[in-house]
Amino acid sequence: MEEVVLEAKNRRIVGKQVRALRREGVLPATLYGRHVEPISISLDYREVSKIMPYITSSQLIVLDLEGEKHHALVREKQIHPVRNTLQHVDFLVVSMTEKIRASVTIDLHGDAPAVGEYGAILVTGQEYLEVECLPGDLTDRILIDVSSIKEIGDALYVRDIQLSDTITILTDPDEMVVLATYAEIEAEEEEEVEEEELEVEPELVERGKREEVEEENE
Repeated sequence: MEEVVLEAKNRRIVGKQVRALRREGVLPATLYGRHVEPISISLDYREVSKIMPYITSSQLIVLDLEGEKHHALVREKQIHPVRNTLQHVDFLVVSMTEKIRASVTIDLHGDAPAVGEYGAILVTGQEYLEVECLPGDLTDRILIDVSSIKEIGDALYVRDIQLSDTITILTDPDEMVVLATYAEIEAEEEEEVEEEELEVEPELVERGKREEVEEENE
């Protein structure tokens, strides 16, 4: 995993005044951790906005705070609801000698023969794995090869995933990661649901009319 280093500066401006910083191309952020008191910092907005979309929650980042380096994970990103621009980032400082828990993104790769030969679709059951390890052993994503999925009904489970001995998987081993199923089944099920809804609605309307008629007759 490629090391990401960001230059940071101490920030004294807080509250509503940070709007002025954003207009100047500065991104407000916060550093905090088990052994670190919360620190208000500022980053270069252009630099951070380019890389942040590709940073996962399990990717270790080095923050160079005026010569003092902190290893950290992104814990929260605040996005403007209208402009969709980055507004603030929270970084969790970690100790390189203490194990941490993190959610690691699952990425499927390879070709599943069931898709090409039987027209199957791959249904995913897990997008992340909960793991525990030292920060230096973290990976930004877990690649799952789907080439073993050859027939309809074939599946991969958490128990099938092999990682380094330095990483402990906390997610239930019986959780399904990916399953090959018929594409037609989903479409038929959706049609049946729609038909059931259409059958129910007229009955409700008609029953309501009957009740109104009965009330008038009374």
